Amino acid sequence: MRDSEGPAGRGRAGDGIAGAPPADRVDDAGALPSAVAAVIDRWNPQGAALLRAMASAGSGTSVDFYAPDDANTTLLRTELARFEPHIDLSDPTRGADPTRGADPMRGADPALGIDPIRGVDPMRGTDPAAALIVFDAGSVLGADMFVLIDRLRTANRPILLAMNGFHAYQDWRTTRERNLELLAARGITDLDIVAVSARMAAAARAADDSALLDRSGVAGLHATLAAATAHGPVDGSQRRAAVRARVLADTRARIDEQITALRSGTDTARLREERIGLLAERDGGRQTGLAAVRSQVQLARVDLTTEVGSMVRALHTRSRAELDRCDRAELRAYPQRLQQAAGELSVSVDAVIDQRVIEAARRIGTAAPTTVRRDPAPRVGPDPDKRHRGVEDHLMIALGASAGVGLGRLIVAPLSLVPTLDVASVPVTLLLGAGAAAWVVRARGQLAERNHMAQWVSEALVNIKAQLEQRVAGVLVDAEAELAEHVVRESTARAVAVDQRVTELDMLTRNLVAQRPAQLSACERDLATLDQR
Repeated sequence: MRDSEGPAGRGRAGDGIAGAPPADRVDDAGALPSAVAAVIDRWNPQGAALLRAMASAGSGTSVDFYAPDDANTTLLRTELARFEPHIDLSDPTRGADPTRGADPMRGADPALGIDPIRGVDPMRGTDPAAALIVFDAGSVLGADMFVLIDRLRTANRPILLAMNGFHAYQDWRTTRERNLELLAARGITDLDIVAVSARMAAAARAADDSALLDRSGVAGLHATLAAATAHGPVDGSQRRAAVRARVLADTRARIDEQITALRSGTDTARLREERIGLLAERDGGRQTGLAAVRSQVQLARVDLTTEVGSMVRALHTRSRAELDRCDRAELRAYPQRLQQAAGELSVSVDAVIDQRVIEAARRIGTAAPTTVRRDPAPRVGPDPDKRHRGVEDHLMIALGASAGVGLGRLIVAPLSLVPTLDVASVPVTLLLGAGAAAWVVRARGQLAERNHMAQWVSEALVNIKAQLEQRVAGVLVDAEAELAEHVVRESTARAVAVDQRVTELDMLTRNLVAQRPAQLSACERDLATLDQR
């Protein structure tokens, strides 16, 4: 049997209309036998509701249609017009006299773009017309809507609320319950909200899918409106006979459709196709996931190694610039500064590693590792050895003294013109030579110390780079193990779910094959019942 229960209604036709009569069966000369009615109830519940609506006595002659002027409303009008009997959805804004101006008793509903209550129109009969209020399934009733409802209830008008387009909102049930709570808070507990989807009804007609048409709720809405506008036995036997014939034909078509599906084995073929697809993924995607883990970890290793090399080169460039500006005292303290820079560099490398591991986990589609190993900051190694003086230092002393003496002789040359001062210029020349030699030796020593420290920094940074690369490799090994564990665990869970689903499909296939003869017999009996009416 088809699952024809849809979201549009809660029961029989007429439920949810304030002031509508109960939809009890009325026995007349053309009433269907109970066996035929039971078949219709099973196969075509919306048609059964329509027959009960035609047998009930309504209170109005037409339906006032309050809805936004948009494409969904137009489509809903079109789908309702396809059903028999035809429901006259009149526009309450038509026929208004523009010369009368605004009526304070009528007001205006800016949310719907319509003109609310007109009261009882003497041209339409003494019975008040039923009112159908349609709003979007994703919206909550507002103040303007409640004003319209209150005015309709004050005029003793039967009201039906319908939310259109529920297929576009996953939380439409929550919205419906919220609207019912708002109505109850205002003391309105006799109104129901019917969920319909005109687009789903149009798709069902295009695909000739009766079950989808039932789930759209449009047929139930039509039956409810028919119950509100019917006139009971005086409504015309020919009209009721036409509706009854259409319901019987629709029910027979549904049974024939089910018989065709049972004989063709469409259900079992679909289950077998699903089973084949599941068997192809029986490992739960383990091999694919592990291959993704390996590729992403290798890519992360290459990226991080390149990044570490770039950061170490940047530190080397900065260190060379700092060494050029250091004096002797700063040169002696530079190993501590380099160690501090290495610690800061390790923190930056850890941040880059964490970001890259998270990115790899995101690409794999699993959770990022929660525990990441943190090694201590890399050590720059032992302090540089003391520079030993060599032949070049003694040579610089001699060259400095010679240059100093020559400079002294040049400075005191004017004194040699005075005979009495010629002897006094000798000590001055020697002092200037000694000072110049000391300065040259000191400057040459500082340059040598700077070059010695630069060489030590280069060797220390090579050691730091090796430690950082080892740090990257260790973290990636741990991350690869944890990511692989996540993949295995998730794939195992999926494999178990696949096995369970395969077992369910096998059981469903066996049950369908075993039940097919009984279902065919039941369908044929129902057809015979309809034919013997």
